[in-house]
Amino acid sequence: MKETRISLEKLGIHEATTEYVSNKRFNDKGQYRLEVPGIQTPNALSSLINACEDENIIIHRATQTKGIMFLRDTEITEMVELAKSAGIELFLSVGPRATYDTSATVQTSEGKRIGYRLRGFDNLVYAIEDVKRATNLGVRGILLYDEGLLYALSQMRENGEIPKDIHFKLSAHAGCSNPASAKLFEKIGLNSLNPVRDLQIPMLASMRKTINIPIDIHTENPKSTGGFIRHYEVPDMIKVASPIYLKTGGSIAKTHNWDTTNTEAKLRIKQVGLVQDVIDRYYPEAKMSPKSSKDLAIPL
Repeated sequence: MKETRISLEKLGIHEATTEYVSNKRFNDKGQYRLEVPGIQTPNALSSLINACEDENIIIHRATQTKGIMFLRDTEITEMVELAKSAGIELFLSVGPRATYDTSATVQTSEGKRIGYRLRGFDNLVYAIEDVKRATNLGVRGILLYDEGLLYALSQMRENGEIPKDIHFKLSAHAGCSNPASAKLFEKIGLNSLNPVRDLQIPMLASMRKTINIPIDIHTENPKSTGGFIRHYEVPDMIKVASPIYLKTGGSIAKTHNWDTTNTEAKLRIKQVGLVQDVIDRYYPEAKMSPKSSKDLAIPL
């Protein structure tokens, strides 16, 4: 297998072990940032931000996963204003996806492997329209599930058809789980990569050694995606995978598209506090990005 390993190295696809230490950083020199997923509504976002203030917790990103098409313009505008005032990123997810479409295949045990990808030309159009509506209302972070959509949007961004300062984040549901795939996504314009949820530390190290964009890693998960909690691995995640977004609070939800209540939004912040405690206890020298860093995709 030596020759194959050498061939991959020549392609810039690197092997790494748990001994690997990343010297890559965010532009503000930070190693890690904190992200809370599953914030579907303005009320949930408001509760999340208030809980941060009450508990003296810093977060850098809130992510909506259910889909832009489930939000009215007034709701998006309210979320934009809340995130802007709090100095955090707001990522809204593309609505159209196979599970919302007329696909019978995606509802079967084997067909569900197509995930949230888009079926046909029209669904690409619908997805791009979703993105345009959000960006016209000030959103600057978009969560994607389809590599073809990423390619199309990246080209449109380059051509000036959508704002140049839009950040694209790829969901774990896109199934990226090896450094070659990560390199491909980076090459076609991705700004932030969420690999599959259960990658072990050496796997994350290999991915980090291969790409330069931030990696978003689940520190915990809803029951529908395994329910596993990785808080004690967080210090090692930071060491091998920085710059990294630590996605925290998922264990509060039952499913990926869970409608987080106001109470549950506050509980998600408690989970963030628990992760921060682990970092402070076991890796106190780790550097967190400051609040409202200049390169955050904060809404306009």
